[in-house]
Amino acid sequence: MWATMKKRLLSLPIVGIDMKKLVPGVLFSLFPLLYKQSRLIWMSLIVGSIVSATLPETVKAEMKDSPKQVIDEVWQIVNHQFVDSNFNRIDWRKKREELLSRSYTSKAQAYKAIQQALKELGDPYTRFLPPEEFEALTSQTAGEISGIGIRIVTDPRTQELYIADVVKKSPAFQAGLKRGDRIVRIDGQPTVLMSLEKAQEALKGEIGTEVSLEVVREGRPSFVVKITRLKFEIPSLEFSLKREGEMKVGYIRLEEFNSHAVAQMRNAIRQLQKENPHAFVLDLRGNPGGLLFASVDIARLWLAKGEIVDIVDRQGGHQRYSANNSALTDLPLVVLVDSNSASASEILAAALKENKRAILVGTNTYGKGTVQSVYPLSDGSGLAVTISRYYPPSGTNINRRGIAPDIFQPLTREEESLLTENPSLMATSRDSQYTKAISVLQNLVSGKQGNRAQGRQGNLLKPL
Repeated sequence: MWATMKKRLLSLPIVGIDMKKLVPGVLFSLFPLLYKQSRLIWMSLIVGSIVSATLPETVKAEMKDSPKQVIDEVWQIVNHQFVDSNFNRIDWRKKREELLSRSYTSKAQAYKAIQQALKELGDPYTRFLPPEEFEALTSQTAGEISGIGIRIVTDPRTQELYIADVVKKSPAFQAGLKRGDRIVRIDGQPTVLMSLEKAQEALKGEIGTEVSLEVVREGRPSFVVKITRLKFEIPSLEFSLKREGEMKVGYIRLEEFNSHAVAQMRNAIRQLQKENPHAFVLDLRGNPGGLLFASVDIARLWLAKGEIVDIVDRQGGHQRYSANNSALTDLPLVVLVDSNSASASEILAAALKENKRAILVGTNTYGKGTVQSVYPLSDGSGLAVTISRYYPPSGTNINRRGIAPDIFQPLTREEESLLTENPSLMATSRDSQYTKAISVLQNLVSGKQGNRAQGRQGNLLKPL
């Protein structure tokens, strides 16, 4: 039963979110909106605000506290910000009249009308976010959450409540909870009688308060765990030094580009440099993206010079970002990518590849070349709008095409299944993409392919 639920795991908001402050205007490299299949969307901060509705005061007064207020806010934002000024050949002004002429008896009706209108724009990344999704988005983007740090899912057949994921370094992680644990009671209340939403509410609470969970784990009797809700940082990466024959390799797996990713990456590189590695592997497989500016700043940690990305807005204006001589290392580097490496991951991977700083190993990346802005709405919901497109240094349009690796190395179905079931086997001899990376690095370190891979970035074997 548990295996059949795995595909749903990453679609669930982290329990225990306590966001008191909404972001007044944000820009981010929005990774593919696979909310029901992948991860929550992310964003990066810029100076900005909601576009105010240009309506007569009498009309504003009539719409106040009406579902139409949110509808018009959405219309105004799209009208001013959407990257396609032709609105997919829709008469967007007429669409506003149509939407506001209807009668809405509930927010649900208004939300449905908004979603339908946005769908007509033909852009999967411009979408409406109900309050609970927007709250989860703003919390996760900050790289910090409040609560106990678990994601939960219900078995649709039995309505039993399971832990889908445990956030590392969270209170739940420290308490020893594991993915696949079944929660049978929350503060003494049976979970079989709760909907998923009620269970999430029961797990939430003020920082410093305690929640009691009765848990059943396969192979042992039920046990009770008491966990204190805390505010904690979400780890964005893991790193370790690996010994591959006579070669020492600094391995870094970056899982997401949140607001702490740059600092955590800087720390990882510096800590690994103390071990005198010969080379690095940067693993971006499965990384759906995140903060646009995090990808730029992380690229600068690896790249001494060269263009990183070009952002083009709907007026055709360009905003280019380049390396600034702040690289921490020029040691040989291989970047692992796959079809789930998207958005900010693609910005980083393309910059390193096209500046000949790294060799990409794996499979074609996802192919998302647009940037979104996210705005809070008056009722606590939010709106993600595509506002620009981005291009790697070569100027290639990667949207729906992705980035081809230098060395194509797919995993077999057996390997995919094995690594999904047991992620601890990633970056081991059971992971053929990793072993290919090691083979490439061995050649680079010995000088056989150094010029092709690293160009003139510097001394390949000496840490900075």
